[in-house]
Amino acid sequence: MCKWGRKPLTHLHIYTFTHLILLVFLSSCTHTPSQSVQLHRLEKVMFSTPAGQLQQTLKNHEAEFATPLLTIYPDDPAFMQQVEGFVSDPIVRRLYELVDSTFGDMQQESVEIGEALARMREAIPAMRYDKVYTYISGTFDYANRVVCNSHECLVSLDQYVLPYTGEYSYFGTPVYLVRQSQPKYLVPDCIAAMAREHIVMPAETPSLLDFMVAEGKALYLASLCLPDIPDSVLLRYSSEQYGWMEHNEEHVWTFFLQNKLLFQNDYLSIHNYIDEAPQTNAFRATEDYAASAPRTTEYIGLRIVRQYMKKSGATVQELFDETNSQKILNESAYRPGRS
Repeated sequence: MCKWGRKPLTHLHIYTFTHLILLVFLSSCTHTPSQSVQLHRLEKVMFSTPAGQLQQTLKNHEAEFATPLLTIYPDDPAFMQQVEGFVSDPIVRRLYELVDSTFGDMQQESVEIGEALARMREAIPAMRYDKVYTYISGTFDYANRVVCNSHECLVSLDQYVLPYTGEYSYFGTPVYLVRQSQPKYLVPDCIAAMAREHIVMPAETPSLLDFMVAEGKALYLASLCLPDIPDSVLLRYSSEQYGWMEHNEEHVWTFFLQNKLLFQNDYLSIHNYIDEAPQTNAFRATEDYAASAPRTTEYIGLRIVRQYMKKSGATVQELFDETNSQKILNESAYRPGRS
């Protein structure tokens, strides 16, 4: 069986400038009697520490950041040379200032994540996240903006301030990804990434339907944990893209059926409906193609899972344990446009 979530970065070495990880301390705080979360912001420690004290500071915090998501080497001269160069780089320091001015002490995010984790534990008691680490990567790595293992989460804060970077092009980042790199997406992205890490895919090569239902499960749990977050934010859709999906849900579903795509497991044939993109190329012939939504499987997957949960009466744990995507589709009695 293979996990639907991205593989945990068990050895995130900070030997290159572009993938230098900077994580920081933030005191843990209890948000509800049933759940607490720790946010560890090593970037704040790094950028507020004088250069001559950086090595000792890392040693002092080594135990705090002992996680398989991160590996630091304060006793390694080559590592420290890279860290010192990174922290002193004027563009990186400007990026840190943008992160700091955008998120500040992250008190709001820590409360939102803590409350979401309390709801997550109510839905699936075994799904517990103890720590959330934050860092600055110094390069655009949108696909790995949030990385989780079974109980910890690592967030690249600079992936959420691109609209605020002004003069910095961030290595030619596509406009559609810049639009998705907004602070409002950080908490929903974290919760959805945690959910994905606990979704088990079928043993065989996943089909489009498998991807669709798996993403629907992750977004469904995120919607339960963040009941005040609209679906458009969970899906990272602009208002135009969300409106397009509402209007064209039936057409998209018909397209999948007519082209026999649901059980297609050739990634080259289905990636256009799963991967990030400004639009979905398959719908180029439509009049409002420019507003067409990417990742149409996420929207429909969420709809299928919601209808399945209403029809089946299953618990969230039972939903996550069920690996038969066709069974979920059949029992959902999914029909486009039906609430």
